[in-house]
Amino acid sequence: MDFTWTKKDLLSLYDLSREEILCILNTAEEFKKVSQRNLKKVPALRGRTIVNLFVEPSTRTRVSFELAEQRLSADIINMNAETSSFRKGETLLDTLRNIQALQADIVVIRHSAPGAPNFLSRELNVGVVNAGDGAHSHPTQALLDIFTIREKKGRVSGLNVAIVGDILHSRVARSNMWGLLKLGANVTIAGPATLVPREFEGIGVRVCRDLKEALRDADVINLLRIQHERQRAGFFPSTGEYAKVFGINSETMKYVKPDALIMHPGPVNRGVELDSAIADGPQSVILEQVTNGLAVRMAVLFLVAGCLK
Repeated sequence: MDFTWTKKDLLSLYDLSREEILCILNTAEEFKKVSQRNLKKVPALRGRTIVNLFVEPSTRTRVSFELAEQRLSADIINMNAETSSFRKGETLLDTLRNIQALQADIVVIRHSAPGAPNFLSRELNVGVVNAGDGAHSHPTQALLDIFTIREKKGRVSGLNVAIVGDILHSRVARSNMWGLLKLGANVTIAGPATLVPREFEGIGVRVCRDLKEALRDADVINLLRIQHERQRAGFFPSTGEYAKVFGINSETMKYVKPDALIMHPGPVNRGVELDSAIADGPQSVILEQVTNGLAVRMAVLFLVAGCLK
């Protein structure tokens, strides 16, 4: 595909065209080959400085971005809210203006406020990569999920993808829905009515209240982590009740096609979203998602850096 990337930021998949999503996936394929070599490092971003600013806690995403940056030979500065001037009252914008004044090239940001990366991208000349903002967007997680689906199934278009869990509060779900629909997948979302409002039908997905119905035709099942604070807030009676009605276990697996993929963005609440035997079973691609996340984030950083002066 002859396509040139032109964006200095990656903020959400809502902002991307089908061609732009495919450009990232195709670039990630090449970087995955790099990661399979004995010498895994390339000089693609040598001389570039990347700042990782994680104002919200993260382990998997932060480590994946840091390793991607190291593999690309970038210079890396890691910041977090506890050790930055935020504790002295400095604003996010002032912090990043100072980073820009030090001639950093890219900021990878995770923030609890929806829209924080978009705000910064309008105010700064540096590249901005969204590593998750509130319940709004998590573009690289969705890209690695879609990359894994395409790698395992050979396509995305025409596949039936079921996303199960807390859709209402999930940036992963939103990003996956935007990306999958643009690539021609059929998307079903399922979970308790309090966490899967029918308003989502307005973007073109099917809302399903019966887990067995959602699973029956699914080629891919992407399970979302259930946060215990949702139970305390009254969105469902208990995690035990959730597991009984919407968890994937040996009983509900009877309704799953034998070649369907089981996915999860992590961390997994074993025994709630899915049982350990299934999380570690032959249909699970959870660890492959982690591996593919490295290639996807290398691709994103490489493409964004190519649009900077």
